Amino acid sequence: MSLRQPSLRWQLVWRLSSLQAVFLTVLAILIVAALWVTGSFVSLQPEDETIDAIAQSIVRGENGALTLSQTSALAARRAELPGLWFVVRDRSGATIAAGVVPQAYASIGGALDGIGQARFGSNLGGNLVPAARLQWVHSPVGEVQILTGVDGSVSTSRVIASASIVFFSALLPLLVVTAIATLVAAPLVVRRAFSSLDSAVARAEEIDINRQGTRLPDEDVPREILPLVGAVNDALARLDEGYERQKRLFAHLAHEWRTPLAILQARLDGLPPSPLKERLFEDTVRLATLAEQFLDLQRLNYRFEPTLINLVDVARHVVSELAPLAIAANYEPCFQADEDAVEIFGDRVALERAVTNLVQNAIHHGGRRGGITVHVGRATGITVTDEGRGVPADERCRIFEPFHRLESRGKGFGLGLNLVQEIALLHGGEVYVMEGPRGGAVFRLSFPLAE
Repeated sequence: MSLRQPSLRWQLVWRLSSLQAVFLTVLAILIVAALWVTGSFVSLQPEDETIDAIAQSIVRGENGALTLSQTSALAARRAELPGLWFVVRDRSGATIAAGVVPQAYASIGGALDGIGQARFGSNLGGNLVPAARLQWVHSPVGEVQILTGVDGSVSTSRVIASASIVFFSALLPLLVVTAIATLVAAPLVVRRAFSSLDSAVARAEEIDINRQGTRLPDEDVPREILPLVGAVNDALARLDEGYERQKRLFAHLAHEWRTPLAILQARLDGLPPSPLKERLFEDTVRLATLAEQFLDLQRLNYRFEPTLINLVDVARHVVSELAPLAIAANYEPCFQADEDAVEIFGDRVALERAVTNLVQNAIHHGGRRGGITVHVGRATGITVTDEGRGVPADERCRIFEPFHRLESRGKGFGLGLNLVQEIALLHGGEVYVMEGPRGGAVFRLSFPLAE
């Protein structure tokens, strides 16, 4: 699997996190807007600046009465708030007012002397009462109570500043905590939802040509994925059916070929010796070998119970069986073994077929000269060496592919070496080809040894 491929899990996590962040942001904005409109959360008016400007402008006249001093701060507030009004009262009850004081606040008087600060405003019953702020503050003439309105225009910069304060103090921490929680929880939720797909993937990895009947599990699979699992299982069923038909066809053909080949070999035995008889005999052997290879391919589809096999006995038996054919083709067969027993666990019939195919391959491609040596060693396994033209380096991997043959070389069908490779893999071993000491080919068939 390529790392460049998009991850469905992280796509879901990212989209879920983004959607949740958008919803939370919109919800938070709506809540803040509602609280702001009702005056329950925050006011964008510079209330504290207005109250401070009013307090600093209060002075006493010659008779001790409260008067206003036109300070620059108060002038600035009046310029920004044309409808500014306020009522100032000290502890002795002296008052001073400016602007048009709403009727609802004109008669409050000293009823709220015991309250340090408060907000006012209502629209209940259809009677709109403008918003106001009351606060006791220090001034040049001592403590005074200031009641002033908070309605008026708001500058863009103050709106941006107030919005930033609200965002960074309330919304941003909420979004950060929510994002962290989502990034931690969402993968767990998605992983749990995909757990059934993990079991399907594990089962899919077990699908093999030699394991017919394997199907992907559909238990607990999400409804959206179930059609895909069903389609894959239907495809596997069709492949199993086609493979079974193919196996039956090959087995039938191989068995049908045996009878005419046996008759042909019997008739050849009755002919007088001649070069033509030798050629016909070799061609008949090749056809018989092809039939056996087809049958061997079918046998490999069935599991075997491994038994303890001595590779020395297997190789010696194959050399003795094929020695007449090698001698008739002008070769000198030779068998060598480093020791009496090199044991592995496997199937004797399959191993004999593998060695037989290697020796027959040497007979067909050895150039009809020199020797064919079969060597068995604990470290090297079974090695078959000929003195022919060898295998080009760029062909040494491809010759084990089914039906692949070297150009203009031999008359085989390209199944023998592929069958050898399949048998080696079935036994946990390997087969490879090298260049021989005299320019020929060296095929080495190695297996894990029995302990």
